[in-house]
Amino acid sequence: MFSHLFSRKSGFLTRFVATSGLIAGLMMSPFAHAQNETRLDDTSRLVTIGGSITEIVYALGSGSELVGRDTTSTFPPEANALPDIGYMRQLSPEGILSVNPSAIISIEGAGPPETLDVLGKANVDLAIIPESYDRDGILKKVTTVGALLGKDQEAATLAEKIAAKLDPILEENEKRPADARKSAIFILSLRGGKVMASGTGTAANGVIKAAGLTNAIGDFPGYKTLSDEAVITAAPDVILMMDGAAGNHVPKDEDVWGQPALTLTPAGASHSLYRIDPVGMMNFGPRFADHLKALTEQIYGK
Repeated sequence: MFSHLFSRKSGFLTRFVATSGLIAGLMMSPFAHAQNETRLDDTSRLVTIGGSITEIVYALGSGSELVGRDTTSTFPPEANALPDIGYMRQLSPEGILSVNPSAIISIEGAGPPETLDVLGKANVDLAIIPESYDRDGILKKVTTVGALLGKDQEAATLAEKIAAKLDPILEENEKRPADARKSAIFILSLRGGKVMASGTGTAANGVIKAAGLTNAIGDFPGYKTLSDEAVITAAPDVILMMDGAAGNHVPKDEDVWGQPALTLTPAGASHSLYRIDPVGMMNFGPRFADHLKALTEQIYGK
């Protein structure tokens, strides 16, 4: 997996190879051996794209260097006072460059590609951080951002704290017997009265796995609209959805239970619907463990 840095000095794309695993005990950042090559030249006017990236920057003590953030970056609360440069997947170069950034740190998947191409050619450093929806992905984001900011030790300390909270929860969920695991369906929307659900390779599927659940319909990548027959056949024990915080336009509970196919599932019979904080959990950032603990206890009990 790679972290990409478009260098304003050299004008070419430099690739930094991340370590494949976390160094035992997290005594040092995986990037410590290459910190001179990975550190951004100037972070005095920093723009972050991606809620987890913004949260990590604040957690590392560099929030005062931020001059802009994307729409998904709503935590910590003080981030909301920064100029909003747009939604991470619909960015314009003009919106980002209007705040005169000295460097940009973006999560993988931001775009569109044309915007990143323009930014890569501008007189500003652009670092793109790899995303993976699991424990190692969270810790790698922390250590990678720490290396870019020249805060390797602070990042190692933060990663240790995250791992210390997260690992016991994951261990408990992983050892749950297969016959005791509940199946889940994550519903993104109910467009036209049809369920749009998550398959594999998504943040939602990462949450399902971390919570010790099985994806009831996880045999396809990404999201897709399901037929009523597919929903009934999937027979999920629980339904997961985003909550309505941060302006998310998600169906209300009554809309969910108004869908006949959903009412014919075990989840519908028991009204087992659980809401997930998209900022605190689905961005796989520093607070993931807290939200995972709460979700697991809601579903399986303490």
